[in-house]
Amino acid sequence: MTDLPRRRIGRDGPTTGILALGSWHTYDRMHFPDAVRLLRRAIDAGITLFDVGVYGTPERPPVFTDVLFSAMVRAAGLRRDDYLFSAKLWLEEYPAESLRAQLENALFRAGVEHADLVVLGEIRHAVDLRAIVSELAELRAAGLIRHWGVNNWSATTIREVHGHAAATGLPGPALAQLVHNVARRSVVDGAPFAKVFDELGVSLESSDVFEGGRLLGKGRAPLPDSIDPVLRRIVDSADDIRKAADSIGATPAQLCLAFTLTHPANTTTLFGATSVEQLDQNLAAVGLLDRVGADDLRTLVAPFWADRDLTDPEGP
Repeated sequence: MTDLPRRRIGRDGPTTGILALGSWHTYDRMHFPDAVRLLRRAIDAGITLFDVGVYGTPERPPVFTDVLFSAMVRAAGLRRDDYLFSAKLWLEEYPAESLRAQLENALFRAGVEHADLVVLGEIRHAVDLRAIVSELAELRAAGLIRHWGVNNWSATTIREVHGHAAATGLPGPALAQLVHNVARRSVVDGAPFAKVFDELGVSLESSDVFEGGRLLGKGRAPLPDSIDPVLRRIVDSADDIRKAADSIGATPAQLCLAFTLTHPANTTTLFGATSVEQLDQNLAAVGLLDRVGADDLRTLVAPFWADRDLTDPEGP
């Protein structure tokens, strides 16, 4: 049994285990009994935060991973206060598709009455931040959300939306879900986000920690010469990451997960798992951090920082 350390979301949010489970096309690729065992094992280990988004687009087959999560909760015998429910709200069609309509759909599909956390997706076109804050305030007043965060927003945009929230009496974003791994560190480790974390009390949720499996040596099809130089470095580093992990008696996945936990602003690290065995292996990253230590882990993975001087630390 793994007793995960807990950290607080934002300045006044709930505490949660330092590892969290995501559901991107996950549970609909598993046998249902296996998914229930995975959920039960995660809860028993101290994972409490579950990212359960409504995924899918009109041109693709329907996705039911969030609906399955509801059935998994019932089959595992969980109470609502046994876990924290994190929902994604997308901005691609905003404001034509309101946050409330999206949230009500997400809650209905997942079989819950409120979201402990909603995370606003990436900004891909100009949006009215004041309108977003106003709608979030209404959702909070209605008891439909407890806290909110953002996914891959720039430091400047987070500071701006925090200001709008403060002006209306709404607590600002409690969490920033950001791409953070041994290869992509320039944003999370940069000066702009240091101020966001320290001055605004925003927590870090590390995501994309395996770079789609590339940091683990997966998906290594031949790359075109014109590929992004950061991605080229990432793919070329997989063998050395494996050797570094071997040197401390760990798997590459454990090394990648443990690294994210060394950041002082990190509250939790989000990953996916499709079996209890995979989950247990990843849980061992916490023991690796304790055994090796944060400073030595950061030194060990320093050569794999692929986006150093190539990515604007301001963020997207």
